[in-house]
Order: sequence, then C-alpha cells, then structure tokens
Amino acid sequence: MTGTSSPDVPRPRNGAQTGPLDKSAGAASTPGGPLDGRLLLHVSLSRLWQVRDHIDHGRGGLVLCGDGAAGKARELRKEGFTAPLLVDPEVYTSHVATPEAPFPQTEDSGIFFGDPQFDDPLRVSVDRQRAAGVTAAITPTGYIRAEDSEALLAAALQVKALDDPALVFAAPVDVAWLHEDDSVAQLIGALNLTKGPKALMLGGQMDPLGRFPQAVGNLRRVLASVPGAALMRTDLAVFGALAHGASFGSYGTTGSLRHIVPPGQPTQSSRAIMRSPHVLIPELMGFFLGAKIAKAFAAADRPRCNCAFCDGAGLDRFTSMLGETQRQAAAHNVETMGSWLRAVMAAPAGYGRQLRWHEMCRGAVEHYPVLNASIDQKGTFKADAQLRRWAALVPDAVAAGSKAPAGQRTR
Repeated sequence: MTGTSSPDVPRPRNGAQTGPLDKSAGAASTPGGPLDGRLLLHVSLSRLWQVRDHIDHGRGGLVLCGDGAAGKARELRKEGFTAPLLVDPEVYTSHVATPEAPFPQTEDSGIFFGDPQFDDPLRVSVDRQRAAGVTAAITPTGYIRAEDSEALLAAALQVKALDDPALVFAAPVDVAWLHEDDSVAQLIGALNLTKGPKALMLGGQMDPLGRFPQAVGNLRRVLASVPGAALMRTDLAVFGALAHGASFGSYGTTGSLRHIVPPGQPTQSSRAIMRSPHVLIPELMGFFLGAKIAKAFAAADRPRCNCAFCDGAGLDRFTSMLGETQRQAAAHNVETMGSWLRAVMAAPAGYGRQLRWHEMCRGAVEHYPVLNASIDQKGTFKADAQLRRWAALVPDAVAAGSKAPAGQRTR
C-alpha cells in the first residue's frame, strides 16, 4: 500500500461490511533481507540426513520442524552450517488460534509462572529460536480456521505491537481464505498490518490449492498486495509464488510438509502403499512413486535425468524404501527443484518471471499425453489440478508492473 491509505483489516464474522478491497497495484516494497529470493527446504529431523549435503547455500536454506528442532539448529550452527536456518514451531498442527489466544500455550511453551510477562508463548518461542541461532524467528501461530477473522486479526495485532521487522509472522490459514473476494481482502488487510515478513501456510487435505479453481489466482493476488509475503510448507506452488513476487518460500520434503492438515482432522491420503519414494519427473513437474515409474517404463527406453545429482542416470532406479535409495531420490528431487528455481529467478522480475513460470507449467501439462503415448499407456501419468491451474493462469503484464516484450504473447 502507498501513501497514507489505511489498510483493509478483517471484519468480525458477524460484523459490518468491509471497506474497499486490497490495493493490489499500489503495494509498497520492503527492504531486502537474508531470506529474499531463497527456496528453503522444510524438513523433519528424521529426513535431514537425506538433504543436508544438497543445500544450495547461495539460494537455499533449511526450515527444521519436529521435536528437538531448536536443539538441532543450535547443533548445526556449531558444526559450521552457514546457510539460512529457521525453526518452525508447528503449533498450527495441533492447536487452533482463537481471538483470545492466537499463539496458544503448548507443552513446549515453557514453564508456567502464572504471570503474563513470563507465560507469553510468543515471547518464549521467539527467544528460544533466536538462542538456537536461527536466521529469523517464526511466530508460533495456531491454525486459523476459515472465516475466523477475529483470530487472524488478534495474531496480526500482537505481531504489530512487537514492532520487530526481523520476525516472520506465520499465517497458517485454511485454504478457504482464498475462496471468496471478501475473505481474500480480509487476509490481505491483516497481513499488511505487520512490518516484517509474512509467511502464508495453507491448510487443507491433500492438495489445498487444487480444491477450487480460484485458489491459485487469489494466492497471486495476495502476493501482489502484501509486501514481504512468503509461501511456506508447500509444494510446486512455491515456484509460482516466487515468480509472482513472494519474498521467499519453503518446499516440503515430504507430502505431510507440503500442506497443513487442520487440527483434529484425520489425514487423508492416496491408498497407494508406499513401497518406493516419491520421485520428480522433471518434464512433468510432478511427483510419482519410483516403483510406478519403473513399471511404466519396463518395456520402453528408461527416462534419464540430467540434474546435477543424476548426471544422466535413469529415473527407474528408485524402487525400494531402503535408506540409500531414499537418500538418492531426495537428492534428485532437491537438485531438480534447484534447477527450476534458477530458471525462474534468471528471468526479469515481474512479468518475465511470471511468463517463465507459466511456460514451464504449460509445457509440463502438454508433455503428459506425449509421454503417455511414447510408452503406449494412455492416462498412466496425469497432471494434477494445481499444475493445470498454474498453466492456465496467463500473466498480466499490466498487473506485473511491466510491459511484455514486443511480439511476445501468452495464450
């Protein structure tokens, strides 16, 4: 936002009508920080060994989560790990934010003294993270349910009161916040109340951004309207977010770390039994079980990968859950994502990056029937809903603040 305009703030669920919508074209910029432009890996401690040696210290970093994450961060710093390092409190996986307690008390919040000055879970968490040597602390926000504007506003106002531009305001919101114009405007208004980085984390089963058609477009609207916005604990959407102006992002190394399952809900998953790791097929921009890839190409030329780790090796080799196989699959996935990041960020900021991402997604969607035909197995590999939506989202040169090069058009 620019000038002296007042931010649009959320209204209570039973309150009056909101004011004007967000000022997407007028969002102000924020100073660069140590996380800007980076793709971090969101990883549990049990999986850290698989990816640690493949972190790009120039463009990447780590977000640790799970029991003992702060202690592990401290250990990594002592071992000389210099890349950006964050600790995700993950309070949103077990506790819901309320207007009275947007940062809920948990068993990890520390010793309770019966004094608000010492029992503040926000202060305790931030202090603990900073003592571990993190690049930036993340707020221990509870899960923000759909339409719970009171909880969202309470969290934003507490962070605003701290006046700490180095604090990452975690906004773990149900993806339904991206469903309607009114709720999107409320989300934008609340996020714009705070000075520092704001990290959206989307809640919902399976693929939240695939749940309804307007989700991807409304995510783009939030990113365009909130200076310092980031997208964390997500999937391929992180590349679309970076292309559309996100300050940074984090990619989940496992399916459970690519979205949030709302507290109290059982986790929904595909019925496939995990007998092999998930493997990225670069041309399809999608994850598939290694065993499925091997079976699909059993009578065809093996698909080869030219990422820095595979160096021409076949993608049909990841057929078991043995530790070394999982490590190699994770290394392939990380290197592949690194190449996507370089491709997106090499384009000019604004329209150029949006166009590059659009063309990458469109090319992937168009390659599915080609690949299926090459192995004579129609429908074996299918593009997911989110990828199709990114492919269909044509960049707007005017909204991006720049003009498309002469003669360059998008479909």
